[in-house]
Amino acid sequence: MTDRTAIQGATAGEISGSVRDLVGAGRLRPGDPVPPIRELAAELGVHRNTVAAAYRMLVGAGVAETRGRHGTVITALPQLPGEAEAHRGLVDLSSGNPDPALLPDVPAALSRLGYRMQMYGSAAVEPRLAQWARRTWADEVDVPFEVSVTHGAVDAVERLLLAHLTRGDLVAMEDPCFYASEGTLRLNGFRAAPVRVDAAGMEPAALHAALAAGARAVLITPRVHSPTGVSLTADRAAELRAVLARHPHVLVVEDDHFSAISRTPYHRPTPHTARRWALVRSVAKFLGPDLRVAVVASDVDTANRLGTRLRPGATWVSRLLQQLAAELLETSTDTFARARDAYRDRVDALRTELAATGVETPFPTNGFNVWVPIPEGPAATVAALHESGWSVRDGSLFLPPGSTATPGLRITAARLTPPQTREFARCLGELRRS
Repeated sequence: MTDRTAIQGATAGEISGSVRDLVGAGRLRPGDPVPPIRELAAELGVHRNTVAAAYRMLVGAGVAETRGRHGTVITALPQLPGEAEAHRGLVDLSSGNPDPALLPDVPAALSRLGYRMQMYGSAAVEPRLAQWARRTWADEVDVPFEVSVTHGAVDAVERLLLAHLTRGDLVAMEDPCFYASEGTLRLNGFRAAPVRVDAAGMEPAALHAALAAGARAVLITPRVHSPTGVSLTADRAAELRAVLARHPHVLVVEDDHFSAISRTPYHRPTPHTARRWALVRSVAKFLGPDLRVAVVASDVDTANRLGTRLRPGATWVSRLLQQLAAELLETSTDTFARARDAYRDRVDALRTELAATGVETPFPTNGFNVWVPIPEGPAATVAALHESGWSVRDGSLFLPPGSTATPGLRITAARLTPPQTREFARCLGELRRS
């Protein structure tokens, strides 16, 4: 900790600036406490309200955070989780990857492009990709929309929140949730309002409570919710629209990441009266994780806000990637159908085998992940499966702060063979009974 006399200033702005200078110089480090308000006020000869205001400025800027009775400390960079390769020698049920054998032939698509180098000043959105989006989504989005392109879904969600919110704002999100979305909130100083998920999707009463508590944005997965695999039913989508219609100022962001290979139809939870909204469709799950492209349909104002950050000649998404995505989206219909059927069969087989061993999978799963509740916590089960040759994902990282959801395991069944399915179910069943 720095010498307290190093903090200087007579106004809140000067005190805040002095602390920021000390952080920048490395004299205050992440986790270091700053002096209690009364003590620093006495040392500087200012009113304690002045120091309190300085600390609020530091918290608002993300430089410091309050820890109740433990005072105010310098903020540390959040440690955010990500997908990881399974340990060598283990069967990979943890990485969240699609089956490479069910992805389109990218090199062949590249050879068909006839790509010509795009120069500074070219349009930020590839016309062919925009036309595909408008043609494909015309019957699904019942209001006028503009098309933007981002570097994948996580990038889109972050840009959308930063375009409309400020640090400290409350964001309603599913509970359990996609861990990358919760990480985006922490990294940018937003607060999470967990909203329970049941077999039909986000619970309307819980969403109403989050909005009543002041949530200024809602993150919803209309299909293949991560990690449970739940998709909104038509009735649930209508209930959510009714709740959101009473809050037209709230930003509604839909992350429809499994769109091309979902076995369930899209049911729109965003009401037509919403003033700020976005439907995000990335391609990683069915074109390949390295294709960092997401197409975003949104209201005009939101598109303009995104456009200031994704503008020609500065920060656009590679037109080569956009052209490749458009080519694959237009020519891979048969591949998508095979993937949809294969993932359906593998997930359904796993759930059937697990049920036969007494293991509960309560959610009607779409996609290629299966959620197994472990009420006592998943760590011991994850470790035991590891010892038996299986790599599964500890579901604790999918629980946002304040979660009331039951913890569990996320099992990726994308590449499971029938013999592996039977053996894994037998192994997990024995562990749950022991």
